[in-house]
Amino acid sequence: MDSTISSASLAAALPDAARQVLAQIQARNRRFFVSVVLVVIGILALLFGVLSLLGMDLGFMYEWLGFLLAGIGYTLLVAVLAISLACIIALFGALGRLSHNPIAYGIATFYVSLIRGTPLLVQVYMWYLALPQIGQALEAVGVPYAASVLTLPAVPAGILALGVCYGAYMTETFRAGIQSITAGQTEAALALGMTHPQVMRRIILPQALRVVIPPIGNEFISMVKDSSLVSLMGVWELSYRATKIGRRYFRSLEMLLVAAAVYWIMCIILQAAQGRLEFRMSRGERKRGQA
Repeated sequence: MDSTISSASLAAALPDAARQVLAQIQARNRRFFVSVVLVVIGILALLFGVLSLLGMDLGFMYEWLGFLLAGIGYTLLVAVLAISLACIIALFGALGRLSHNPIAYGIATFYVSLIRGTPLLVQVYMWYLALPQIGQALEAVGVPYAASVLTLPAVPAGILALGVCYGAYMTETFRAGIQSITAGQTEAALALGMTHPQVMRRIILPQALRVVIPPIGNEFISMVKDSSLVSLMGVWELSYRATKIGRRYFRSLEMLLVAAAVYWIMCIILQAAQGRLEFRMSRGERKRGQA
């Protein structure tokens, strides 16, 4: 028999007075939701009216919409690969920050401090513009092929810049997730004969993953927006296409508005997906609470 109880069954089991209170709460929530929707529609209508007074060309926006949407592939490619790299770096960074080895702790702490203390834009330029100069200097002292190896194309340079930067911020997220697991579980696993790597792999990390999933989702949404920085390197992603067409036809307002709307819609979709993922991840906690 399913342990979960539907809302209809729960309402039927309540006394009449409780059902009336529940109906009033639901009606109040519906009215609040409708009011919020109306407010949002009003704000959008006001913005549309103001932009129409400014001479916004809707036909031009529609004409180039497909061209801008073609850049979504690069945007998502950079964001997905960069967040994957950031998760790997953050895991090792968190383990270093929790380590009792002074070398591992010192390297991880220096990395987090340096990356979090410098602007992301500077880091993007370092990977794309400064790294080839380092390669030339290494070749000058006798390291062969250093310049060619360290001269990165725009997309890999952008992925590395975003991944390394977000990895530093997410290091603290992973560290907090690992520390949220009680020490008693580690002690019990060690008493059963597990080694420290086995405890981390089998006991700590699976539970810590449940804790860090929501922050990772937030970071990925931010990553999608920050991926626009790779446009500075000439990558034909969404922002680069918008600015290029806007400058060519002196219609930057229209193109930037379309780009902003596309980013907004992508973030709404990602937030909805994140909410569903968090709901599924919390099913175990809800079942334990109902038991």
